[in-house]
Amino acid sequence: LGAIELRVPPPIVALLAAAGMWFAARMESPVRSPAAWQLVVSAALAAAGLAFDLLGLVAFRRASTTVHPMKPQASTTLVRSGVYRFTRNPMYVGLLLVLGAWAAYLGSPWAWLGPFATAVYLRRFQIMPEERVLQAKFGDAYTRYRASVRRWV
Repeated sequence: LGAIELRVPPPIVALLAAAGMWFAARMESPVRSPAAWQLVVSAALAAAGLAFDLLGLVAFRRASTTVHPMKPQASTTLVRSGVYRFTRNPMYVGLLLVLGAWAAYLGSPWAWLGPFATAVYLRRFQIMPEERVLQAKFGDAYTRYRASVRRWV
């Protein structure tokens, strides 16, 4: 039997991380209102994250390929245009930026473990399996793409 790899969909991972971040921040200090700088940084990170997510989604839709993170084998096109010229994983970058916005809003150093842990999880259990599928499916074209565009940013 082959190894069974249990993967949790990225949005669920992010929600679990966000909940953990909230609990970690609450254990450190009582509930308080965020400072003005926290609101500004949170808003900027959230806007950047949502932009990455939207741009990645639009590029996939224009290419008429799947956006389902659990089914990379359903990809019909290797998307290299738009935001995919700068990062191979704009939707994951966006997800991490939104978690960073949440960490900034919470104002706890412990909350920053959430985006870090999520990035580690995504790399190991989501991105690496996706890359294996894309390499098998698109071959040399994917090899050239990987050599020319960073995984993150």
